[in-house]
Order: sequence, then C-alpha cells, then structure tokens
Amino acid sequence: MIKAIFFDIDGTLVSFQTHTIPQSTLDALKLLREKGIKVFIATGRPESLMMHAVGHLDFDGYITLNGACCFTASHENIYKGTIPQDDIERLITYHKKHPDTPFVFVHGNQWFITNVNDAVREVARLIEISIPPVKPIEEARGKEILQIMGYFTQDEDLEVFRKILTHCEPMRWHPSFADIIARGNSKSHGIDEVIRYYGINLDETMAFGDGGNDIPMLQHVGLGVAMGNAAPEIQASAKYVTTSVDDNGIWNALKHFGII
Repeated sequence: MIKAIFFDIDGTLVSFQTHTIPQSTLDALKLLREKGIKVFIATGRPESLMMHAVGHLDFDGYITLNGACCFTASHENIYKGTIPQDDIERLITYHKKHPDTPFVFVHGNQWFITNVNDAVREVARLIEISIPPVKPIEEARGKEILQIMGYFTQDEDLEVFRKILTHCEPMRWHPSFADIIARGNSKSHGIDEVIRYYGINLDETMAFGDGGNDIPMLQHVGLGVAMGNAAPEIQASAKYVTTSVDDNGIWNALKHFGII
C-alpha cells in the first residue's frame, strides 16, 4: 500500500511548455490528500524557487536542493547537508583561473551568482526563474552552502570533481549546468530522512520524475514512475513509464495503479 508519494517539479508537476501544472495533476494531488496519502516535493530547486512554482499547493513536506535540505510543511527541519569549506576554498581558487564560468551558491534561503552568460539566461527562461544577484565568489566563504550550480559541460566534470570539489557530486538535468551537492546527498537520501521522520517504510513509497537527478530516487522508492517526456536513460531507471506531463502523466499513472 502506497503511503507517501514524492514529486519532482520541472517536467513532472510543471510543464516546460505551459509553465503550469495540468488540471489533472491538481485534481490528483487533491484526491491523494483526501485518501490520507502523504505527498512531498522532491526538487533540485532551493526553497524560494520551489515556492514560486508550487507554494499555492498543500504538501506534507519538502526535499529541496536534491536532498541537501529537507523540512516539513510547518518548516521543521528534517535534514541538512552542507558542502565542506575546503571545497569552497578550492573552488574560489579555481574560479580565479576560470572567471567566465558562472557558479550559483545557495545558503539558507538566499542565493547569488558569480557572473551571467547565455547558458544562465537560457535555463532561467526554460523554468521561468529570476537570475540571482551577482556577487563575487568570495561571498561563499564561511557560509553554510547547501548547493552550488556550475555552468560547465559534463566533459569538465572529471576535472572539477576529482581536483576541486572532492567531497561533492553533480546532479544533472540539463546539459548546460550541474547541481552540485555534498557527496551522500541525493533525492533518495532525502526520502530516507523524510520517511524515517514520518514512520513510513520504503516499500510504501512512490516517486515521479523526469530528469537525471531523479534517477537515484526512481530506483530507490517502492514504485518509481518516469514521465513520458523523460529521456530514455531516465525511463530505463523506473519501474513504470507514464505519459508526458502535458498528457496527464501523473493522473494516468495513479489511475493505472489504482491509487486514485
């Protein structure tokens, strides 16, 4: 019996085409809560950008920043996993040699970016978010950094994560940048922390996702569902593939499994 369901936002709850949540998904969320099934967000977004997208809806809790920060609907902290300061120091040194590479730093409910390029603008347009304020990278020093976003290609991952961010790992859902979190953090780890808090077993969980950062979550839960708009490697990681977000994918999967 499913007791908790975790939802990614971009490309899962929210359409990349319309930038809205389909009515069928809104209806499904309402029915789930009426049946006593707990519903959670599991996103790479920081809290402020998450609330911009889904703040008008009721959820039982939130996994943000790819599992680095988890909290209840009443903002009681469940888990936080910060990036070590020695990684931050190495990245500051690295950025002096690569000043054209933008990095976003998230600390608490605040964020800033070191510089802006076309890739930053493209991603901001794609998910309809504002660009963070521009500040020097030294602003990250001494802060509890929960997530970094690095605008470099996957080909550069080996150098960055072997030599610079040695205690971190990338979570990609877009080729232009990587969400960067402390190693050991992930949406799947966030789910473990959340279900431990609520006393729910892993085999009683379900998750919906469409991006590369959703793969650990889809493989981990009792029933992982990939959206029809997900890439083939994401679909391969799930137990079931539903229709796209724009074709009532969440509603169709929940009906398929008799959950609503």
